[in-house]
Amino acid sequence: MWIRNLHPYRLHDMENIDGALVEQALSEQALRPLSGSEARRVGWVPPAGRGSSVLMHELQGHRLLSMLRQERILPASVVRGEVEDRVEAIEASEARKLRRQEKQAIKEQVYEEFLPRAFVRTQRVDVWWDVGRDLIGVATSSRKRAEEALDLLRESIGSLKVTPLATQALPVRAMTTWLSDPASRPADMQIGDQVELKAKGDDGVVRGRQVDLDSDDMQQLLESGRQASKLAIGIEGRVTFVLHDDLAIKSIRFDDELIEEAHQADDGDDAYVRLEADFLLMAQALGESVDRIVDWMGGEARQYGASHVDDLLRTY
Repeated sequence: MWIRNLHPYRLHDMENIDGALVEQALSEQALRPLSGSEARRVGWVPPAGRGSSVLMHELQGHRLLSMLRQERILPASVVRGEVEDRVEAIEASEARKLRRQEKQAIKEQVYEEFLPRAFVRTQRVDVWWDVGRDLIGVATSSRKRAEEALDLLRESIGSLKVTPLATQALPVRAMTTWLSDPASRPADMQIGDQVELKAKGDDGVVRGRQVDLDSDDMQQLLESGRQASKLAIGIEGRVTFVLHDDLAIKSIRFDDELIEEAHQADDGDDAYVRLEADFLLMAQALGESVDRIVDWMGGEARQYGASHVDDLLRTY
C-alpha cells in the first residue's frame, strides 16, 4: 500500500498507549454491517484486508490503521420525483392542496422506504500514526474525511488532542519565495512542474502543469502579486508531491528506487508480509518528508498557549 494524499496532524500531550491496548480499543469500534435504515456508518477494518483480523500494524514506531466508511447514495432527484408524484395523486383525489408539513411527512416516508434499496458507496481511509514524532497522517484528499477518521480514533481511545500541522513560515509565503527567488530554495529541494497561483481579489486562479516554474512568464505572474497556493516539490531519491497552502501533501509519488527496494523484499508471496514491508518503507519516507517540510519553513509553530490550542481542537 502506498499513500497518495496525506493530511498531517500534530499530537498534543499524548502519552504513549501500548499497541495491545490500542488494538483492543479499535476492536470495540470495528465496522459493523450497515443496516437497511442507516444512511452512513464508519468503523475500523483490518488494513491487510478480509483475510486478516489485525486492526493495527505496528512496525518500528509506525502504526497503520484503516477506517472504512459506508454511505447509502440516494439521489435527491429520485426522492423529489417520487414525492411530487405522491403529492399530485393525493391532491387530485382529495381535491385540495397539501400543506407544507404534509409534504414534508411524505418526503420523510419516501426517504425511509427508498433508503434500504439505495446503492452503498464504500471508502477506505488509512491512518498513519508515527509514535516517535507525535504525528498522525490521514491518507485522504479531503480534510473532512481526515477529521472523520480522527473523530473515530478519538472515540475509540477516549482522548486525542490534535491540530493540523503548522509551521513558523506561512506555506503560501514560503512557496512563493522559493518560486520567485531560486537562491532561497533549500539545497535538498527539487522544484517540480506543477503550480497553482492565487491573487487577491477576484482575479481568479492560475494553474500550471508540466510547466517551467523558472520561466519569465512565471516570474511575471509572481511580480503581479500572485502567490503560490500549491507547488510540486520533491526530495531526491525519496518522494515527490504537491504541497498545499494548508500543508496537505497530495499527488505523492515515491521514488523508483524506493519502490524497487520494496519489491526486492522477500515476502514469500504473503500479502500480510508485503503490506508491512511496503508500509514501513513508506512511513519512513513520509516521516522524513514531513521533517524536511517543517525544517524548510523555519520549524514548527509552537507559539500557541494552552487556551489557543483548545480553541483549535474545538475547531477540528
